[in-house]
Amino acid sequence: MNEKHFYVYIMSNNKRGVLYIGVTNNLMRRVQEHKQGLVEGFTKKYNLHNLVYFEEGENAYAAISREKQLKTWHRNWKTNLIEEKNPEWKDLYLELDPETSSG
Repeated sequence: MNEKHFYVYIMSNNKRGVLYIGVTNNLMRRVQEHKQGLVEGFTKKYNLHNLVYFEEGENAYAAISREKQLKTWHRNWKTNLIEEKNPEWKDLYLELDPETSSG
């Protein structure tokens, strides 16, 4: 059975920099696209190459709902969320499991 995974993720360039929130069914591929500048728009304009946060949704609807929710949050809430899992704001892309590429 080919089970799809859906992820909400946050890209940034540094702790005080711009944040981008997105959703995907293939986290490794999508982050690579951001890193290589293949995604036109916000992340390319602001040079956002670091995956600083991600979480898996139960399904596509849940992931998209969570993305919309996070986009309404105050910046302070978003940075607290990131720092709970990633206090050093490391690029989590280097630690991704191949499971995150299913889809």
